[in-house]
Amino acid sequence: MAVDINVVVLVGRLTRDCELKSTPQGTSVCRFSIAVNRRKRTGDRWEDEVSYFDVVLWGRSAETLNPYLQKGRQVSIEGELRQNRWEQDGKTNSKVEVVANNVQLLGGGTQGAAAPSAAPSRSDAKNVPDMTGPEAFDDGDDIPF
Repeated sequence: MAVDINVVVLVGRLTRDCELKSTPQGTSVCRFSIAVNRRKRTGDRWEDEVSYFDVVLWGRSAETLNPYLQKGRQVSIEGELRQNRWEQDGKTNSKVEVVANNVQLLGGGTQGAAAPSAAPSRSDAKNVPDMTGPEAFDDGDDIPF
């Protein structure tokens, strides 16, 4: 039998400050959205394409990272996709969001706040190369793939 895999890794910037709430059972939940930019070449021009993703972070990580998850802050998210379904006014609705297992603060945000020491992280953010601008993706080769 085949094993299904549901893993997503995103690097992007927060589109708004995060929103921290608690469930009736006292579990913290932090919700925010990120914009992930993609530069693609069309002929001899570079074009930007933006995708937006809703992210939810649970528990102690939500509490710890809440003060640092501000609009404009660059983050790396590792998690899984989750589809929520509900019925409203006789109509079935659904929404897909990223449930984060690991959030790493990258670079500086608009506030330039330092990363908290208690934040979960898999690698040092200082080792992440600056991948902005067309020159970061242009190796000089004109191969179209």
